[in-house]
Amino acid sequence: MYERQIEKLKEDVKILLKKEEEPFAQLKLIDTLHRLGVGYHFKNEIKEALSIISIDDDNKMMEDDLYTKALLFRLLRKHGFEVSQDIFNGFMDERGNFKESICEDIKGMLSLYEASHLAFEGETVLDEAKAFTIRYLKDVNEKKVGKNLKRHVEHALELPFHWRMPRLEARWYIETYVGEGDMNPLLFEFAKLDYNMVQAIYQTNIKVVSRWWRNLGLGEHLSFARDRLMECFLWAIGTVSKPVFGHSREEGTKVNQLITTIDDVYDLYGSIEELELFTEAIDRWDINSLEKLPDYMKICFIALFNTTNEMAYEILKDQGLETIGLQKKLWADLCKAYLVEAKWYSNGYMPTLDEYLDNAWISISGSVILAHAFVSAKPKITKEALECIDNYPNLLLWSSMILRLCDDLGTSTAELERGDVSKSIQCYMHETGAPEEVAREHIRGLISDMWKKMNKDSLSCSPLSEPIITAALDLARIAQCYYQYSDGFGIPNNETKERAISLLAEPILVKE
Repeated sequence: MYERQIEKLKEDVKILLKKEEEPFAQLKLIDTLHRLGVGYHFKNEIKEALSIISIDDDNKMMEDDLYTKALLFRLLRKHGFEVSQDIFNGFMDERGNFKESICEDIKGMLSLYEASHLAFEGETVLDEAKAFTIRYLKDVNEKKVGKNLKRHVEHALELPFHWRMPRLEARWYIETYVGEGDMNPLLFEFAKLDYNMVQAIYQTNIKVVSRWWRNLGLGEHLSFARDRLMECFLWAIGTVSKPVFGHSREEGTKVNQLITTIDDVYDLYGSIEELELFTEAIDRWDINSLEKLPDYMKICFIALFNTTNEMAYEILKDQGLETIGLQKKLWADLCKAYLVEAKWYSNGYMPTLDEYLDNAWISISGSVILAHAFVSAKPKITKEALECIDNYPNLLLWSSMILRLCDDLGTSTAELERGDVSKSIQCYMHETGAPEEVAREHIRGLISDMWKKMNKDSLSCSPLSEPIITAALDLARIAQCYYQYSDGFGIPNNETKERAISLLAEPILVKE
C-alpha cells in the first residue's frame, strides 16, 4: 500500500527537483529532502543538481547571503564535492574574525553553525565559525526570532544535524515541518508515507531477530548477561537505516547482542583464568578446544561460532567470497582487548589516556559491528574492500573512537560503580590531575577532532563502498544519540524507550 503511493509521489518530487532552476531554491529543497529522511530516493538527481551548481561556480552567488553560502558549503561537502572554507572570507574582517554585523542574521548563523561541523583538520575558519556561532546562538531570544526558529536553534545546539541519527531526525523534522511557513504539502505527505513504510520494514526485521534470539536461548543460560535485543536492533537501525539493507540490520542485531553478552562475560562474571582460556578458544576458532571451559563459556562460544559460521556460509553461497577468516580475526581481536581491560581491573592498574585508547577503540567493538554490516549487505563485496577492513582502515578507527568516547562520557560513573576498568575520563584525570569537568571537556574536544578526521576520510578515495562509509558515519551518529542523555544502552532510559516506540511502533498519522 505504501509503495504504490510512494512511487507516485516520488515522480512528482523528481519533477519538482528538475523544475526548480533558481540555485537558492534548489539548495533549500535538497536540504529539506535530507532532513525529512527521503533524500536517499533522489541520490542521482541531487548529485546532478549540486554538480551543476558547482560547475557554474555558484558559490559566488548571493555574496552577502550567509544562510545560502553556508548551506551550499554543507551540501557540497556532504556529497563529496571540493569546496574550500574560503567561501566564508566575505563574512570576515581584515583581522580574520567573523564580522559582528552577521549576528543579527540568526538563520544565517544557524546555517554557518551546521556547516562548521563538516570541517577537516586544520580548517581554522570553520573552527572559529563554530565557536562564534555557539556564542551568539545560545542567547537567542524567542520574541525576536519566533518560536519555530528558536526551536531549530535549540535542537541544533543539542546536537548538530551532521551528528544526528538520520531516522530519529527524520521523525523530528517531519513533525516540525508541518508548522513551517514554507511547508510544501507534497514533500510533507511523501515523507510521512515513506517513514511509515520504512517503519513497517523495521517491524519485519525485529520479528526475525526476536525469533533468532528466542531459539538461541543464550539469555536463559547466561542469566548474568544483559538481554538488550531491542537496544541492539536500534543500534542496527542507526548503523544501516535504509530499507534495502534489512538483512544487514538483522545480522547486525545478532552481532550486537552477541557483543553485549560476551562483554558481560569479561566485565562481570569470568575469572581471569577462565577469560584467558575463552580468549584462546576464540583465537583458535576450534570447536574441539572447549574441554577446559566452564559450561557457560561453552554455550557462549558455540552460539558465537555457529552464528558467525552461518553468516559466512550465506556470503560464500551468495557471492562466492570467503569472509570467515576476517570475521574470526575481528572477534579474536575484540576478546583480546576485553582481556587486557579485565587484567587492568583485576590488577588495579590505571593506564595513561593514550594507552587506554589504543586498546579501547578495539574493545568498544565498532570494527566488529561495521565489518559485519558490510559483509552482510547485499551489494557485491570486493576482495579489495575485505583486505582494507582486515587492516583496520582509519575510517573504522575514527568511528570506533567516537563510539568509545561517547560511551565513556555517558557510562563512566555507572560502570565504575558496578565494577569496570577506568575509562578515558579517569585516565585523563589521573594523568594530568585535572578535575572531572575539565576531563570531560577534553574528551568532548577529542570527539570533535575525530569527526574532522572522519569527515576527510569519508570523502577520500577508498576501496570501501558507499554503504560501509555511510555505516561508519552513522555508527558515530548512533553513539552520539545513545549517550546523549547518559547511558541509553547499558541502563535504558525513558529517551531510549521513546525512541524505540517512535521508530518501531507509532506510525505518523496520514490523512485519508
